[in-house]
Amino acid sequence: MTEPVIQFKNVQKRFGKNTIIPDLSFTINRGEFVTILGSSGSGKTTTLKMVNGLWKANAGEILISGHKISSLDLVKLRRHIGYVVQQIGLFPHMTIAENIAVVSKMLHWDQEKIEQRVTELLNLVQLDPQKYAKRYPNQLSGGQQQRIGVARALAVNPSFVLFDEPFGALDALTRIELQKEIKRIHESLADKTFMFVTHDINEALFLGQRVMVMHEGRLEQFATPEEIVTRPATPFVRKLLGTVQQNQNLWGRSHD
Repeated sequence: MTEPVIQFKNVQKRFGKNTIIPDLSFTINRGEFVTILGSSGSGKTTTLKMVNGLWKANAGEILISGHKISSLDLVKLRRHIGYVVQQIGLFPHMTIAENIAVVSKMLHWDQEKIEQRVTELLNLVQLDPQKYAKRYPNQLSGGQQQRIGVARALAVNPSFVLFDEPFGALDALTRIELQKEIKRIHESLADKTFMFVTHDINEALFLGQRVMVMHEGRLEQFATPEEIVTRPATPFVRKLLGTVQQNQNLWGRSHD
């Protein structure tokens, strides 16, 4: 049985006189991995930031687990939503263990529980706790730092994790490795809802159980990867799929 946990109802977002999102409605269910695909200016990051209240809608309703976000304590809400960004933002003067434990300490977890959780999370992201817990961020590769960013986002066992183009600055091989890793992590966690913003159509189709395709603040299609590939709903979606085919043709010719 599906359980709606994130709902947008006729949501509008403006910045000054510019309307970024004119009228957006969708529902995400508990435990889904949803990718949000769109080019720069499509409204995908704006949508993500409205989920945790970093930006407030100008009209419409946003519901989190059935509660209007306008009625929630946003500080408490954000502490229970994991957030992973491209610029990971690890604290350079803290060890890896201390970075992962930042929110846990803010919530006054006892030290034994914190240490146990740090060990669990390092194992989850496949970094040996004995080897990495006492290291500092500058002693890790970019891919390893991003794994720590994911671990930190999961530290207090949040129901939701939001990803804002987290792999955009990584090299192609590291990016592919982490895509597989984040998919494995989601599959291993019960009832965790992931929202993942990307401008990469291959990434969106690989990771998402459903994919939201956005363009100029509007939802072009929200469907499974298979449905999007076989039944694109709009000319824009068909054009996106055409770029994938074009690249495949170019790669094919380059290897001839």
